[in-house]
Amino acid sequence: MSGIDWETITQLARRFEAHDTELGLGAEEQWTLQVLKIAEETGEASQAVIGARGTNPRKGTSPWDEAHAEVADVVITGLVALARMRPHDAADYLDQQLAAKAAKFLPSARRPSTPPN
Repeated sequence: MSGIDWETITQLARRFEAHDTELGLGAEEQWTLQVLKIAEETGEASQAVIGARGTNPRKGTSPWDEAHAEVADVVITGLVALARMRPHDAADYLDQQLAAKAAKFLPSARRPSTPPN
């Protein structure tokens, strides 16, 4: 598994932040729109899955590769959103959240509540 290129994510976040600032949007407005962008990308991923499954007779089928690319867009957009909302600690915050989810759902990631004797 590859690591996240936080330098590129940060550059994207700064690029979009500069654009939104030029439009006169405040930080919370920018964050709100970025989260809405995640929803937009999720919709596109959903459409790609429907296409891959061929369940919409009006639109035919599309390859699973399109769904894969759209899911990657969701992830990238989410990382950019996090970097925009937490510019000083996005990577550490994501690591903490991932560890918490792993501890909750993966038995091997759970830490004992008391130290072993």
